[in-house]
Amino acid sequence: MDPQILLAIILFALTVIWIWMNKSSCKTQQGKLPPGPWKLPLIGNMHHFIGSLPHRCLRDLANRHGPVMPYLPAARILFYDFTDIGFAPYGDYWRQLRKICTLEQLRAKRVQSFRAIREEEEAVEIVGGFSFADAFPSFKLLQIQSGRSFQLEKLHRKSDKILENIIQQHRADRSNTKSGDKDEQNDLVHVLLNLLEHGNLEIPLTDSNIKAVVQTTSMTIEWAMSEMLKYPKVLEEARAEVRHVFNKRGEVNEEGLSELKYLKLVMKETLRLHPALPLLLPRESKENCKINGYEIPAKSRVIINGWAIGRDPKYWTEAEKFNPERFLNSWIEFKGVNFEYIPFGAGRRICLGIAFGMANVELPIAQLLYYFDWKLGDGRKLEELKMDEVFGATVAKKHELCVVPIPYHSGAH
Repeated sequence: MDPQILLAIILFALTVIWIWMNKSSCKTQQGKLPPGPWKLPLIGNMHHFIGSLPHRCLRDLANRHGPVMPYLPAARILFYDFTDIGFAPYGDYWRQLRKICTLEQLRAKRVQSFRAIREEEEAVEIVGGFSFADAFPSFKLLQIQSGRSFQLEKLHRKSDKILENIIQQHRADRSNTKSGDKDEQNDLVHVLLNLLEHGNLEIPLTDSNIKAVVQTTSMTIEWAMSEMLKYPKVLEEARAEVRHVFNKRGEVNEEGLSELKYLKLVMKETLRLHPALPLLLPRESKENCKINGYEIPAKSRVIINGWAIGRDPKYWTEAEKFNPERFLNSWIEFKGVNFEYIPFGAGRRICLGIAFGMANVELPIAQLLYYFDWKLGDGRKLEELKMDEVFGATVAKKHELCVVPIPYHSGAH
């Protein structure tokens, strides 16, 4: 036998033995880890996600093994090295961000003063998508071959330029603004710039912190309208309520939203079936712990499948059916205290912008129902309304909702 071939065989055998011994050693040190799906060499269990929606695939795997989630390096690139409140690790910096959001930006008066900023579709698709390069973030060749890293960097530079222009424009506006102007008229960027320049913060803010803020609600509106069109009785009841409440007011405004009891049931059911983030923001264990007899090592990242919880038949009757009445006379809320229903998360990491987000969803839907009647476009029937999903940072409808508005009210425009 050729000595070079023999040497290659020996090296390969030694490598296999070393990997096996190292794996056994890790198992011994870590104890009993949670079970998971079978793996392949190099790619691990990434093949289980091929050709499927990750949140649905994870639900099926969880029914057999437990939750599984690969690391997504895209978030680090697009969200300024985890400097935003969603991805920042727990600590003094995250607590400071939470304080800013709670006291400066998401209190009741501010929620009424500004509208949600729509996330660019390209960013939503890339950051939320799965790639084999995600499994091997240290393999630069794989990152280059996939081209995804270049896409992310290009998108980051593009969005960074836009955000930088916005920040500089706000700086110019601030220099021309009188100090006596009311604070409530300032938007998010003005508040953060004020804290950056004059705030007494333990950890100084930078322009990157300002650029890391994200908010989106448009997909929730589309899902709500789609479900109501699919169930005409729900649409009719919601529309009748909206018109009853606002006919006496003459216009749709936020002040009347509190009277829309049935519409709030519709929104609860929409968020149960279609949470904005199907996979909640990752948590990280600070130290070794044991859950249900399994050892969870420190620094483990835990992904909670909020989408699967909302559709679990153990907690919901006819879990796949859109039925707003299930919340009638129910104490279940989305504030993180009912763990069978956590579309906004729970605990310290619960979404701080619940009031902000709901106001920016309920008002547009109320306007759509008040000013227009709706029917499917192209003469399609209800059974032809497609509800397929496409996965990204949020889960959108795979097929755009095509509808025809029929003006109802004289104030329609």
